[in-house]
Amino acid sequence: MKTFRQGLYLAEKKELSEAKKIKRISPPPRVILPLSQHTGAPGRPLVKVGDRVEEGQKIADADSFISSPIHASISGKVSSIEKMPHPVGGEGEAIIIEGDGNGKKVWEKGKGNPKSLAAEEIRKIIREAGIVGLGGAAFPTHVKLSPPENKPIDTIVLNGCECEPYLTGDHRLMLERPDDCLYGLRVIIETVHATRGYVGIENNKPDAIALMREKLKDNENIQVVPLKTKYPQGGEKMLIKAILNREVPLGGLPLDVGVVVNNVGTALAIAEAIKWGKPLLERVVTITGSGVSQPANLLIPLGTPFSYVVEECGGLRENASKVIMGGPMMGLSQYTLDVPVVKGTSGILVLTESEVVFREEEPCVKCARCIDHCPMGLLPTILARLVKAERWDSLKDYQVMDCIECGCCAYVCPSRIPLVHLMKLGKFQVSKRPT
Repeated sequence: MKTFRQGLYLAEKKELSEAKKIKRISPPPRVILPLSQHTGAPGRPLVKVGDRVEEGQKIADADSFISSPIHASISGKVSSIEKMPHPVGGEGEAIIIEGDGNGKKVWEKGKGNPKSLAAEEIRKIIREAGIVGLGGAAFPTHVKLSPPENKPIDTIVLNGCECEPYLTGDHRLMLERPDDCLYGLRVIIETVHATRGYVGIENNKPDAIALMREKLKDNENIQVVPLKTKYPQGGEKMLIKAILNREVPLGGLPLDVGVVVNNVGTALAIAEAIKWGKPLLERVVTITGSGVSQPANLLIPLGTPFSYVVEECGGLRENASKVIMGGPMMGLSQYTLDVPVVKGTSGILVLTESEVVFREEEPCVKCARCIDHCPMGLLPTILARLVKAERWDSLKDYQVMDCIECGCCAYVCPSRIPLVHLMKLGKFQVSKRPT
């Protein structure tokens, strides 16, 4: 079974929702659409207060190459454009739409066979559809599929690992919509002129592995690769190492070794954009954890408040203590349920009081567990000391920018040092300094 060095074996906790089929929620009465739901420049409003918008209408965009447009996820009227709580932290400018109660739009007019479209046309369709990486990073997909001419891509990896505990949305997508996931993979292969593709799936999803293999039995250039269930197997660099035995250089990107990695949800969104002309308006989100009454995998319009989603799942249990966007390792704690589902929302995890343990930080005992488990081969204990000493130049020398913020170091630290917090602070300070 293929895998990468180091990392962690974690309790999976997927039994709460892995058997729950994807269900579309009823349209919310109001959506909050932040202008920044992606890596890169935030969008600028293309509408004003009082305007009536149709589902799928582009309502925000930016001129920057690294950016992505925002579309109305429901039909209705723009009630305000103001700062609202953002699930990634703090507040951000958002367009608020009050729904008019109209039903879902039927998307059926596509762009034709991708083989008949030029690569630049496909990239334009993907950009105009507002598609970003749906695994969590939310990097604009059209940028990822525009490699420099001097860095040809030969391999595409479709990421079906879903290595975070609790989350099961990607698993359900592979079971319920495998043809669309593979259609999107083939579009990506055509767009970058790659010669082969791989579908990487952890071996805790044997049904998805079997189904994908059946769908690809007559396909010679796409192969399903079962991977050992280990965290963070779904990280791009870990996935490339496990499947292809290629190592992305320090400070480098997958395209430096001829590879593009895309999430199965992203491939599905590409399929919908090409086949039906549908922009990215909704996504599958796993609502799970001991603190929510009815765990589920839901298809949710972007901009839907967490509070509405949680009520659709029977509400919070009395002992609910913490709400996290994403999984327990890389997810972000929320201070309010008024934040909206955004393009990067893979899960809403609700933990109970007994599951949330608060402990004071203690001195580092130099046990080196963080070093032993870091999948990037970094030295978290030294990086943490450098951050605390504000030695920003030394941080760069110790490759802090290669930290993927997976949380392995903080998870194994017996002293409960907030290592991920320190890494994020260090990366922020280094990125501000002149090169």
